[in-house]
Amino acid sequence: MSLQGYPQTNWQDFIEASHEPSSNGAAPLSNRDLLQPADRFVKRHIGPRSHDVTKMLDTLGLSSLEELVDQAVPASIRMDGHLNLEPPRSETAVLRELRQLASQNKLFRSFIGMGYTGTVTPSVIQRNVLENPGWYTQYTPYQPEISQGRLEALINFQTMVSDLTGLEIANASLLDEGTAAAEAMTLCQRAMPRKSQANTFFVSELCHPQTIAVVQTRAEPLGIHVVVGNHETYEFVADGPETAFGVLVQYPTTDGDILDYGSFITKAHQHGALAVVAADILSLVLLRAPGEFGADVAIGNTQRFGVPMGFGGPHAAYMATMEKYQRIMPGRLIGASIDANGNPGYRLALQTREQHIRRDKATSNICTAQVLLAIMASMYAVYHGPEGLRRIAWRVRLITGVLAAGVRQAGYQLNDAPVFDTLKINGGPRNQAAIQYAAQSKEINLRYYADGAVGVTLDEATSIDDLEALLEIFGVDVNIDKLAELVKLEYDDLHQRTGDFLTHPVFNTYHSETKMMRYITWLQNRDLSLTHSMIPLGSCTMKLNAAVEMLPITLPEFGQMHPFAPPDQTRGYRELFRRLESWLAEITGFTAVSLQPNSGASGEYAGMLVIRAYHKSRGEGHRNVCLIPSSAHGTNPASAAMAGMEVVVVVCDENGNIDVDDLAAKAKQHEANLSALMVTYPSTHGVYEQEIEKICAIVHEHGGQVYLDGANMNALVGLTRPARDFGADVCHLNLHKTFAIPHGGGGPGVGPIGVAEHLAPFLPNSVVVPGVGGEQSLGPVSSAPWGSAGVMPISYAYIAMMG
Repeated sequence: MSLQGYPQTNWQDFIEASHEPSSNGAAPLSNRDLLQPADRFVKRHIGPRSHDVTKMLDTLGLSSLEELVDQAVPASIRMDGHLNLEPPRSETAVLRELRQLASQNKLFRSFIGMGYTGTVTPSVIQRNVLENPGWYTQYTPYQPEISQGRLEALINFQTMVSDLTGLEIANASLLDEGTAAAEAMTLCQRAMPRKSQANTFFVSELCHPQTIAVVQTRAEPLGIHVVVGNHETYEFVADGPETAFGVLVQYPTTDGDILDYGSFITKAHQHGALAVVAADILSLVLLRAPGEFGADVAIGNTQRFGVPMGFGGPHAAYMATMEKYQRIMPGRLIGASIDANGNPGYRLALQTREQHIRRDKATSNICTAQVLLAIMASMYAVYHGPEGLRRIAWRVRLITGVLAAGVRQAGYQLNDAPVFDTLKINGGPRNQAAIQYAAQSKEINLRYYADGAVGVTLDEATSIDDLEALLEIFGVDVNIDKLAELVKLEYDDLHQRTGDFLTHPVFNTYHSETKMMRYITWLQNRDLSLTHSMIPLGSCTMKLNAAVEMLPITLPEFGQMHPFAPPDQTRGYRELFRRLESWLAEITGFTAVSLQPNSGASGEYAGMLVIRAYHKSRGEGHRNVCLIPSSAHGTNPASAAMAGMEVVVVVCDENGNIDVDDLAAKAKQHEANLSALMVTYPSTHGVYEQEIEKICAIVHEHGGQVYLDGANMNALVGLTRPARDFGADVCHLNLHKTFAIPHGGGGPGVGPIGVAEHLAPFLPNSVVVPGVGGEQSLGPVSSAPWGSAGVMPISYAYIAMMG
């Protein structure tokens, strides 16, 4: 039960007020109370009625909720006074408020590209998946017997990715393209022989800039040397740390070129390195699959398969590889199995790779991924089928060719290589400033390079009117129909895809809306969600994902915003972030908040990197020991290891509490190198450990920082603030637990971090959008500046309505 935002001494009255008793026809409340809006969120959100609460208290032998809290929460860490939040808004009021914020965004048509494009979400998928609590309230499918529908949808996703990339096995989604590239880098390193000294990862300078930056952030604490350069001139080294264990190229490049990487990948293989290809998922409908020209790993983003841009996320990234690397692959894998009665079914496979089993030896810290968005992308492929996808891809190819022909006729210089959807345009009658002025007057966003070039990326949503406007921006007056007749669609044999893909019947059956609706519903009925029953999890807070919270995310001004749109077009989003950050800071007591991490595990990782950066800034970069209780969630040791730290386990007593004497002894033993303690509060077994203040003080006394895992923050809100009341230095919050973003069957999640004042300078930044993060930033941990921004209106609405 959530008690957040209400006076500490009046909880019983609050329960009574939330569920007014029958009045038998008389006015149930005072005139003053009746003046308040009737659509108050709290009375709908808090389930237990007063008689339910009384029964539970009687069972515990308690007389009031206040007595319950007094017995459970140490008095020494209870906050004084109340949270300084605005009074709760009604459902109608918060919807009006969010529409007003959305209206402050200027929704230009964005042709910026860089991994984010417009798309058309089929209405049957938007209504029956994205807006359907039967899909978005499910929990991670650890219990296959109640998850068969979702698991089949994820098998479809894996099959889609495997077919399009030409590789043998794919996982069930990663967080975004940048972090997928970073995960691929560590996969390549793990694949090396144990005796290998190779410690270099080559990244093509033609990759998206945010991808390069995320890879660099991941590599630094692991001691991996990243070389960014020209793949055509890169010289492989035979032996030693400068030997490359892997290479990463973009296909097509960030500038739109479709390059032949075959000889480069052959050379990489000859020197013992693996090849990673970051591939645009729609382009693979027409282009040779990465697996066909030697790629060992393919990664990318499935956003353009029907998932709105959402100012950067959430979107389902993908990874595909060869079967021989499946045991070192990150992320969840769905496999076919049989049940106890011999019936076929699906289940999570090869879980021994994952953090909840392998802990600091796991292939990755990833837990929550992007399941709901992966399901949307897979349904997009099911609905369109291979022929529908070809139709979409050929149209994108055609309109790009028309634009290219038009601007080339006008005297502009274009890509020398063939292209799919992106042009890099130089020279010509108009310079960049004139083009930018013309584009702004037509409410169109383009990509502007430092060298004066202009980038244009077209997509499924590009209309003929858009195409005419783009030609006019470049000062071109041509007949589009005549130009279209001149465009050669097919690629040469070096680049053209051959052979069939998506041949499974599931991709060739449900192409009418009726059939698609029935297929989605059939799968939904094979799952357990909050539409069926409660989901009583101790490890993950499951709460109402109210319809009123979900409605704003499909507003076009929120859903269709490109993450790199200019600041003057994103004022509504930025104001939403400012308010949300201030509310989270007030709730937790921290000085500053970063919204960038797009999962709880990503928040853990970001928090540990902040601590690492802080120690380095003080000339204490040698501090690399992280104390972690044996009871901790598996993501804790996995995140610490990813941050380059040595995990030292602190034992717990017979009741599961931290053994304070063992903690003190190990803090003393590792005093010279102590970096941090990672502690979950309340603990993973649901208890408010009485000595949390002493635990934090011991760590600080020996030079360490305290990282609080905020997975159970729902039990602290309104009772205590970690930063002010017991000494935490950094904490991640699960917006998909405490603050009402739905679990989505395993994602999306959002994992912002709050930090104390001395850690604020090190918060994550963006290499594309200035003004994000601290002045001594550790670098970006996600591709988009604000991570999964598209679902943050949910948490905004929740806090605004709870007060």
